[in-house]
Amino acid sequence: MLISQCCLVSRWLAALFVTLGLAWIMNSYAAPQMDAPQAVDSYKQAIASPIRTDDDRDADAKRKPLEFLQFTHVQPGMRVLDIAAGGGYTTQLLALAVGSNGIVWAQGTKSQQALVERLARHPQANIVPVIRPFEDPIPDEASKLDLITIIMNYHDIAYMPVDRKKMNQRLFNALKSGGHLVVLDHSAKAGSGISAAKTLHRIDEEVVVDEFKQAGFQLEQAGDFLRNSADPRDQAFFDMKIQTDKFALRFVKP
Repeated sequence: MLISQCCLVSRWLAALFVTLGLAWIMNSYAAPQMDAPQAVDSYKQAIASPIRTDDDRDADAKRKPLEFLQFTHVQPGMRVLDIAAGGGYTTQLLALAVGSNGIVWAQGTKSQQALVERLARHPQANIVPVIRPFEDPIPDEASKLDLITIIMNYHDIAYMPVDRKKMNQRLFNALKSGGHLVVLDHSAKAGSGISAAKTLHRIDEEVVVDEFKQAGFQLEQAGDFLRNSADPRDQAFFDMKIQTDKFALRFVKP
């Protein structure tokens, strides 16, 4: 009886050592997390990349790419999904930030000609364009994501025939625990809901917060790097002579 118990203990200890050994190996190969100064240097290098276009650099003054990348906490080696990628301004920045060991899926619902042209000029193997509906935007291979971004497009989704509850749940499920969702958009007046989404291309910040909280996300931080208190928030962004007031929200999956 005693010999049998000793054998069981020995087997248990052996299994424990194997598990600990595998965990150590996995951790040793994990992409190291950058500290704040390293991250800033890395982001500056991404922004200064010669593959970015003159139009990108012209847009930098109002889009503040350094502050944006800092807000996302993007790191080398991450798996990222950019929702409604458009012409690829954000997609390319994120791809430069995650490096060759990372990957960025650029989602769109129809032909992404501008992004295709961008990649034709300067191919980036870690950018994968995907055509998928908003209600099911996650490619089959894009599981356990580190970061999802929705930049200046949640207001568009809000007036489309999209089941946002279904979409947001899919985003939540696709992220790994501790992963982030970053949403930037043009601010509508408080209490306006989605009423200005189609006419002014703006959305009430609290609507966005509430809808993602309902999906299980926690609001981790609200950023003010795109705020403009001089914006009356009663015009469409393309009619403005000043920069719109924009909110930045970073959610986390517990």
